[in-house]
Amino acid sequence: MTVTVDAPTLCFELSEDHKMVRDMVKKLADEEIAPRAAHYDETREFPWENTKKLAELGLMGVTVPEEYGGAGMDTLAYVLVIEELSRACAATGVIAAVQNSLATTPLLSFGSEELKKKYLPQLASGEKIGAYALTEPGSGSDAASIQTTCREEGDHWVLNGQKTWITNSTAAEIFIVYATQDVSQGHKGICCFVVEKSFEGFSIGKHEETMGVRASGTCPLTFDNVKVPRENLIGEPGQGFKVAMATLDCGRIGIAAQAVGIAQAAYDEAISYAKVREQFNRSISKFQLVQEMLVNMAVGVESARLMMQRAAVKRDRGEKFGKEASMAKLYASQVAVQNALDAMQVHGGNGYSKEYPVERLLRDAKITQIYEGTSEVQKLVIAKHLLAD
Repeated sequence: MTVTVDAPTLCFELSEDHKMVRDMVKKLADEEIAPRAAHYDETREFPWENTKKLAELGLMGVTVPEEYGGAGMDTLAYVLVIEELSRACAATGVIAAVQNSLATTPLLSFGSEELKKKYLPQLASGEKIGAYALTEPGSGSDAASIQTTCREEGDHWVLNGQKTWITNSTAAEIFIVYATQDVSQGHKGICCFVVEKSFEGFSIGKHEETMGVRASGTCPLTFDNVKVPRENLIGEPGQGFKVAMATLDCGRIGIAAQAVGIAQAAYDEAISYAKVREQFNRSISKFQLVQEMLVNMAVGVESARLMMQRAAVKRDRGEKFGKEASMAKLYASQVAVQNALDAMQVHGGNGYSKEYPVERLLRDAKITQIYEGTSEVQKLVIAKHLLAD
């Protein structure tokens, strides 16, 4: 019996439009973002030059619909943008990822029409920077145990508490903030709000001295009887945990993209250096052990990219993508760290010097295994999906 099988199509062959977006951002990254990366890493200044350029090109609201001032593109376009930016400067990559995902997804998915019209155009245009405030000093992986409180009082909600490790804080004016009506209720008591920097009683602390992504504007926040208009509640009271988890699923695809960008940069640096560095009267690229490292790096980055793109496409198709997002983040972050380590090894002593980018890439790579859910949390999420099938 003869069975005819149609030739399979490539799962992630990019459309011409997606290629145009990728190539545009690649050009920007190579010509303008990368040359400034070391400066921002050293000074920890918020990269306003970079974000203003992204705003000019419509890249601060990639997936925000045009009716709200965004570019109206899909998730696949978004991850292509974040990958290329992160390849050049991981701090700029995560700033754009937060703006495009964590700051806008809660509004798009759960916000009222009034909130969408008020805040999305400001975020999508880059007029204002957004931030996502979930983590607290005593609440990291266990998001349901947050201690920041909220209570209804007249036509306002009143917030009290602290947040920590909040990316974009030095520049942000719009914050997505989570607080609980009753600590004893766990995740059932959590609410989500839009808080403006100008609200009385809200303050931003000292810029954290982080190991990597040093220009990401990461700071602690304090809420001292901060009055938030009733209409700034996102979703319904007690729906905040659902908003947070749905948002993090989307955000993890962006962090996977950031990790892929770092991994690609490490590979690029390693292979370029291996070709010109000579030992024992020949290029070190001729040595099989060096070749093995380069091969593993190339395989890792290509695999991580496919996983990241698959998660993005599943979201664009309206399919469940939580498992794929966690898998992509878990694996891509592992590849980013390993590629950075191998790139440093290929560089030898020079890799340990700030004169070469690989030292910065290693410091930047590690955070991708920590924020928006640690690697251990991703394994728990993945296991939950696997056992539910």
